[in-house]
This record gives sequence, structure tokens and C-alpha cells, in this order.
Amino acid sequence: MTDTLKDFVDTTGYVNQGKIAGRKAAMKSLIFPGLGQIYNYGLVVDDVKNNRVEGKRVAQKLYIIGKTAGIYVGGTILVLSYIDNREQYKRFLTELQYRQQNNDRPDPNGGLAQYTNTPALTIAKNIYKRNSQIVLISLGAVYGLNILDAYVTARLKYFNIDETLSLKVAPSIINNNTMYGFSAPAAPALKLTLKL
Repeated sequence: MTDTLKDFVDTTGYVNQGKIAGRKAAMKSLIFPGLGQIYNYGLVVDDVKNNRVEGKRVAQKLYIIGKTAGIYVGGTILVLSYIDNREQYKRFLTELQYRQQNNDRPDPNGGLAQYTNTPALTIAKNIYKRNSQIVLISLGAVYGLNILDAYVTARLKYFNIDETLSLKVAPSIINNNTMYGFSAPAAPALKLTLKL
């Protein structure tokens, strides 16, 4: 998908910088987690260098750095948890397979001789399998939230409420559609227009 300038220009000639920045941040985070947050950090630094904002925005910079670190810390913990759960699952599965082939005798080298009944092994194996699946879903959620956060942060950077904000209330009419061959009369309504 290529973005051209005409995709972001309406009939009045307005260029939506927030939409452009949001798409760039989302695509960067889609390619590599945390890259969109680093892009947003660069937008803040650029604003400070060009004196478009007051102050150094230290708290905002630290917040973005913290979000990026959180993505990697959370991802690392989830990956380590997945590895551990898969190893335990394989360990219990191997023990169950050994017992099935050897008349319910425990594997002397398996380290699971303390489990005397086989149904307990099956329950433990299923728990580790379910835990590894939950961790995979959590990894997908962290990845998706990383993309969403980068997009929303970049979009909101250009969201400005200043003196041009206006709200217009005007009377209107809602035309009802024809349903089952009957035409309903038009209903009065109020139209709210928010101009940014």
C-alpha cells in the first residue's frame, strides 16, 4: 500500500498531518515492535528543536521511552514463559508416552516418578499446553497494542484544540426509508456540526 499526498488532501487543500504520522507510526510498529514509539519520540524531539512547543517535554519523552521499554520487557517475559511452558509440556508428554508403552511404569530418567497416577500427569500436561497457548495469545495482544499505541499517539500529536473550534446546531430532517412497501413520514432532528 503506497500513500500518496492526494489520499490525505480534501477538497479544501487541507493536509491531515495526523493521518500521515499515524500511518507511518503504525507501519513502523507493524514491521518491528517499538519502532513506532521511537518514531513518535522523534516527532517530540523535532517539535522541541524547532520551538513548536514550550519546554523540553522531558516527561513526555520519558513516557515514550517507558512505553518502548515496557513492550520489550513484556515481550521478553512472555517469550520466556512460553519456552518454559513448552518444555514442561514436552516433559510430561514424554513421560505419558513412556508409561503408555511400559505398562504404567514411570521413566527412571524422566524425573517424574513422584507422579504415581497417570491422570495427574495428563492434567499437568494439559495445563502446560493451555498456558503456552494463553501466552501466545498474550504475545499477539502485546504486538497489537504496540501498533495501536503508536498509531493513536502519532494521531493525537496533531490533534489541536484552539480558537477555531466551533460547534454548530441546526435543524434538520431525517428521511425514513421505505420498509415493507410502506413509507414513513420524515422526522425532525437536530444536526450537530463540530469544526476543528
